[in-house]
Amino acid sequence: MQYNTSIYLDKRKSSKKTNNLFPVKIRVYSTITKKKKLYPTGVDLSIEDFEDIFNSDKKFRGNKKEIEFHVRRIHSNAEDIAKNLNPFTFETFEKKMFRAKNASINIEHHYKEKIKAFKENEQLSSASNYDLALKTFDAFLKLKTKTILKNLTFYDITVDWLNKYEKYMINDKDRTTTTVSIYLRTLRTIFNDAIRENEIKKEIYPFGKGKYQIPTTTKSKKALSKEQITALFNAEPQTPEQVKAKDFWFFSYACYGMNMKDITLLRYENLTNNTIKYFRAKTTNTKKGNLKETEVFLNKYAKGIIKKYGHKTKTKKQFIFPIVLIDDDAAEQKRKIKNFTSFVNLHINKLAKNNGFTFNISTYWARHSFATLSIQKGVSMEFISDALNHSNMNVTKNYFAGFEDEAKKEFSNNLMDF
Repeated sequence: MQYNTSIYLDKRKSSKKTNNLFPVKIRVYSTITKKKKLYPTGVDLSIEDFEDIFNSDKKFRGNKKEIEFHVRRIHSNAEDIAKNLNPFTFETFEKKMFRAKNASINIEHHYKEKIKAFKENEQLSSASNYDLALKTFDAFLKLKTKTILKNLTFYDITVDWLNKYEKYMINDKDRTTTTVSIYLRTLRTIFNDAIRENEIKKEIYPFGKGKYQIPTTTKSKKALSKEQITALFNAEPQTPEQVKAKDFWFFSYACYGMNMKDITLLRYENLTNNTIKYFRAKTTNTKKGNLKETEVFLNKYAKGIIKKYGHKTKTKKQFIFPIVLIDDDAAEQKRKIKNFTSFVNLHINKLAKNNGFTFNISTYWARHSFATLSIQKGVSMEFISDALNHSNMNVTKNYFAGFEDEAKKEFSNNLMDF
């Protein structure tokens, strides 16, 4: 056993009320760390009364019986919590011991704990997604059910509940299937976490084959053709803002579709004369056990952008581009990255519209345009997968599945160009 618990009279210091009363506590000992901790019960007793109540076979009525029931209930709760922890840690024990009643099965509690953890880990986008999901559940419950969010439990969320929520989001709130999928994936994670932590039984899990399946969609791949890329590259910017937006859009394209967040977080330690090596911010927290470094070979254009916009102070920890600052916290970084991405999107669109484009493009298009044109040039799927830092070939195949038939045809034709 990794722990043991007991009811303990702490005789180190008497109660402030009287010198002969001492606090009754729950003693928890970890056999792993060989450490003990004492937790209050709110009861003070004399040595004689403590021995009488807890170390004898006497039966009591009145006040002593109430005290015994109160303390033993707390001890029983501590024992139940400890035995379900594997491994036993004081941190997890205290987290569960001192939370509100029924918190173990309360959805709002688990969401708030998850959001808190994301914020502490500076995963602000994930925290925001979970917070938004929780708000949609609150709105759904108020409109469609008699349950309020603070009383919503894992046992309330059934296949029928999930189907009604999906219908409410799509039909009543006019949300996309993608949005519904994002929010329900957070709920699925909350369920999985609760099962893993022995908070609920896996039998009530409502997701999966034969139960509720979260809707999935294949995103349309937003890529420019070779002719459109050429037209955009040769377009003459009308303002300094358009110059900068064009430069960074094509820097993303030239760096294998590197997204704006990764561009802004590049440091000089990632840079050599001819390459950039970095870990995608998107995977840093989600794939810690299987992080894959992306290596980009810099062409003349990419080197030119670094020379043009790069920070003059070239210490290892300095960001290459002065978009975020070393002293910025996670919230400030997120704000600046979002603003910079919006800036590029706004002004690349103005440039595109001035040159005959009839649709909006964004920084996201640079990544897919890189993949599309690479495939059209006969580059192998393995290279594309590695360059995009995909977790497996299936993700890359999804990119390819969204490309136009003409791109697939050209790719197939190039296979015979030995």
